[in-house]
Amino acid sequence: MPQHRPAPALLPSAERRRAPDTVAVSLEVAAQACEMSGRSPKTLASVFASTHGDLAVSDAICATLAKAPALTSPTRFHNSVHNAAAGYWTIGTGCMKPYTSISAHYYTFGQGLLEAASQALCERAPVLFVAFDIEARGPVGTMQPSTGVFAAALVLAPEPGGRAVCRLCLEVAPRSEPKPSKARPENALLVEGNAMANGLPLFEALADGSEREVVQLLAAELVLGMRVSPFVP
Repeated sequence: MPQHRPAPALLPSAERRRAPDTVAVSLEVAAQACEMSGRSPKTLASVFASTHGDLAVSDAICATLAKAPALTSPTRFHNSVHNAAAGYWTIGTGCMKPYTSISAHYYTFGQGLLEAASQALCERAPVLFVAFDIEARGPVGTMQPSTGVFAAALVLAPEPGGRAVCRLCLEVAPRSEPKPSKARPENALLVEGNAMANGLPLFEALADGSEREVVQLLAAELVLGMRVSPFVP
């Protein structure tokens, strides 16, 4: 796993030093998605999806509680909550729009994407979707394993903007019909073992720039079918 690095400069220097890896990577991809879409972060509601949140911070807190409870860090505690990354994002950008923080175990990416798309359609407004997971550590990691780092973000809008790159058509279907998509082997190897790795096929499709069908798990008996088509003005 890469060494901890500061989060983007939208945070004050003191906050950047204290920000954990989950915050650093999620804010980085969120900022890039907003920049590429040409939309101001202040105008976007957001959905942050993470299977585990920051298990590295949680493991550190548990170890401290077991050995020296009085030394438990308040900063580490507030970084351990599942919506920490979303909170840092809204504070750093000055965004007053609502955010949603989602965890759905194996189905986190699909559920997060569906939530963001549903909000965009219902509110008739663009929504930022951010998905991320990092390496799990300590005893908790033996029960909820995750390796490496995966973070990605999209801005979803009900109508295409000036920098739209694709059209995304979604359909919920029984799992018995289409099979969940898999990333190409050479790409899958880069995120193998990460709890959010099943989100990679969608970003492969976006990078390919050609029409493609992608299927994402939503639940034990449901999938999210997606048709990714290049946007033609």
